[in-house]
Amino acid sequence: MRNLSIVVLKGVIALSLAGSVFVQVVLLPLTWVDLSQAGVPPWGRVVLVSIAAAVVLTMQVFAICVWRLLTMVREGSVFSRGAFRYVDVIIGAIATAAALVVVLAVVLAPGDLAPGAVGLICGASLVLAGVALLVVVMRQLLVQAVGREVEARALRTELSEVI
Repeated sequence: MRNLSIVVLKGVIALSLAGSVFVQVVLLPLTWVDLSQAGVPPWGRVVLVSIAAAVVLTMQVFAICVWRLLTMVREGSVFSRGAFRYVDVIIGAIATAAALVVVLAVVLAPGDLAPGAVGLICGASLVLAGVALLVVVMRQLLVQAVGREVEARALRTELSEVI
């Protein structure tokens, strides 16, 4: 990956993180007020706003881990065991977001929300779970790449001893 790509992607991540903080500080409290004015009971407001805050938090964790992996790419150290920690956290964050979206669907299902909308929310959860599984497959590719890197280093060491 070229340095320009890394810089641009880090800029996008920085903007996304700033936007997510705006959501947490401004939009979620406004959502609380709107739900209150709409007559949603306190338990419903707590559940809905908490789910939204937790989903935003999972996105922030994901973004920070991707940022760290991009730094490892720039440093040339992404094919190391240290990358697994960040990839594992990314998988956990996406899986957590999928579970939270299912909980949201369960909370909204008995209300006045159209069944099709609940189905769409469940579909979004399924897509998130699929993305988590995709990252699991990519993690396996990273395992293979790290193994090849270790093997190549050993071969280079042997070759330099022979020469």
